Amino acid sequence: MRTRVSRMRDESVNLELPEPGPARAAKTLVVYVMCGPKAPELAEAAVEGGADLVELGFPFSDPLADGPVIRRAAEQALAQGMRTGACLETLAATRARLPNVQLVPMTYSSLLEAYGWERFAEDARTAGASSLIVVDLPADERPELRRVQLIAPTSTDERIRLAAATTDGWLYLVTLTGTTGTRDHLSPALAGLVERARAATRLPLYAGFGISTPEQARAAAKLADGVVVGTSALEAAEEGPTALARYTKTLRQALDATAVSA
Repeated sequence: MRTRVSRMRDESVNLELPEPGPARAAKTLVVYVMCGPKAPELAEAAVEGGADLVELGFPFSDPLADGPVIRRAAEQALAQGMRTGACLETLAATRARLPNVQLVPMTYSSLLEAYGWERFAEDARTAGASSLIVVDLPADERPELRRVQLIAPTSTDERIRLAAATTDGWLYLVTLTGTTGTRDHLSPALAGLVERARAATRLPLYAGFGISTPEQARAAAKLADGVVVGTSALEAAEEGPTALARYTKTLRQALDATAVSA
């Protein structure tokens, strides 16, 4: 059984995060699911396959950080009527299925600007959000908005320290420059980014962007405290919940093997 200790508690849902630091036995697996009619079932399947945390994508018409697979999923979600209110309903339905799992909406600042910053934060909490990820919102803007901060290989040490000081529970390490999507190899920039982030914080570091295979997940987990998988999870989800659970299980097994060998 994977060890847990309390690191961050949501105001509306009492949840726990893994203990930070490289000595931790377990590695955290984060799986991305796009909001849509099937999202609650898909999120549940991801957790059954071994995901510890689920990112729920709130679709945006111009997702600058996203590659073609996530862009296509966002377009399909918007065509299905997944505007902000519907996404919040999807979040609430997912929370009802998964009362003890971290659920983190991931979106862009224009969506919050249109909906209202404070209104969105309040409504997301009420619907069961554990935190938020706003991809294009710099760490020094909207400090009142509780969220997970992102850092990248291009981030300065000063920016990394700021992100670490203001992040909500963990740091999201973007492993490469460019958009999301599968890559043939794990980004060589990750090792240096982890080293610089570890110098700034003891909070957990989860690596994402360009991680798609169990081998890449295992390699990333040897450096970071967990991994985030989006594009390949969406591709598996296109085949249904069973396929997503099966794919997630291969990632879980890879991470568990890393923990055992650490």
